[in-house]
Amino acid sequence: MKIYNTLTQKKEEFRPLDENEIKIYVCGPTVYNYFHIGNARPFVVFDTLRRYLEYRGKKVNFVQNFTDVDDKIINRAREEGLSAGEIGEKYIGEYYKDAEALNVKKANVHPRVTENMDEIISFVAGLIEKGYAYEIDGDVYYRTRKFTEYGKLSKQKIEDLESGARIDVGEKKEDPLDFALWKARKVDDEIAWKSPWGMGRPGWHIECSVMSTKYLGETIDIHAGGQDLMFPHHENEIAQTEAMTGKPFANYWMHNGYITIDNEKMSKSKGNFFMVRDILKQYDGEVMRYFLLSGHYRSPINFSEELMEQSRNSLARIRNAKANLLHLIENGSGTLSEQEEKILVELSSYRDKFITAMDDDLNTADAISVIFELIRDINTAVKDGASAAFATKALELLHEFSHVIGLLEEKDNPKGNEIEPEIAALIEEREGARKNKDFKRADEIRDILKEKGITLKDTPQGIQVIRI
Repeated sequence: MKIYNTLTQKKEEFRPLDENEIKIYVCGPTVYNYFHIGNARPFVVFDTLRRYLEYRGKKVNFVQNFTDVDDKIINRAREEGLSAGEIGEKYIGEYYKDAEALNVKKANVHPRVTENMDEIISFVAGLIEKGYAYEIDGDVYYRTRKFTEYGKLSKQKIEDLESGARIDVGEKKEDPLDFALWKARKVDDEIAWKSPWGMGRPGWHIECSVMSTKYLGETIDIHAGGQDLMFPHHENEIAQTEAMTGKPFANYWMHNGYITIDNEKMSKSKGNFFMVRDILKQYDGEVMRYFLLSGHYRSPINFSEELMEQSRNSLARIRNAKANLLHLIENGSGTLSEQEEKILVELSSYRDKFITAMDDDLNTADAISVIFELIRDINTAVKDGASAAFATKALELLHEFSHVIGLLEEKDNPKGNEIEPEIAALIEEREGARKNKDFKRADEIRDILKEKGITLKDTPQGIQVIRI
């Protein structure tokens, strides 16, 4: 597998530190609100990376943090009349709901900042001891210039950063380029922890350095997140961690591209800021996941109603292929014919094509194209019917690829394949109308069913009910 490494700005063969366990850290959400479509992209993309590595037989130790103490959380707590802890707990629960809707698997560990405070304080103290950090009036800052490789990830030079650097009101740092590791409590009701520098809380960047090294070790295989985190967040993580350990922090850095909304940058001020929770009211989570993976993860993608409708229709083709095969499994008979065995051998060749696509820097767009090629050949093979055994094998292959992409995992109807009595009655009435050559009524019923998301397909095995 080749991965585009942001650190070296080229595709590199992926060589994990330990073939028996791949270590991945992905920056998670700041839990003060529901997450938006821009947040969703890294969650889905790097969940797919994890799924693919597991598909290839690798054990993956996947860590994604929750930032549950932050200025935004403190402000939201004041707005809602809750504590910062209650806000964090509330929106962590909401994250899990929306992530599940997108078929994003839970990480092996979801560490929280508030549960790792002792380790954060110890890490900051270690940086002070090494001369990379200093304390002024309860605030602790990192000496950016002391880390001579600062800027190696984002390819920014210190002299270029100087022109835009400034010291905010109330800050007393030595250098405008220095950044906060620990913030002294400013008001009495602000959430804070006891530290050697007084009551306070961590800065944003330090948490990921601490939690990554705690749960995955001093050097990890892959650190991933959105392109917007490359600077300053990931740059600062590197400076902190490598100053502390003296070792490379991550061997591969992966960043997904931005999302625009109707070809404009997403912005609250423009009113084009869409929460996943709101989008889920119109589209199911798999449609959104399909949309997010339909382009290459490093390329920018544009979110629009038109593209979401295209994604819905494309996903319907995949779901209908599954429905066709389930219908054959339930209603077909007989064992594999010699011709079907040959076709299955031909279909299995798509496995190599799928792997080739995913091995090329997680090219989900090409991998999805392979799924459609597979569906085309399956549909041709079963056009005039097929044995249940063939349909079973074909469906297994379709599920194999779809599971890696995170599709076709919609929750099963609790009633199984049972058709609701109202729908069954309409289908029966339509069949009666057709036998009596009352085609007007048959067409009316067809339109009624379509409005209910039901289409009917006549097959040699009987009528197939397809939900759209």
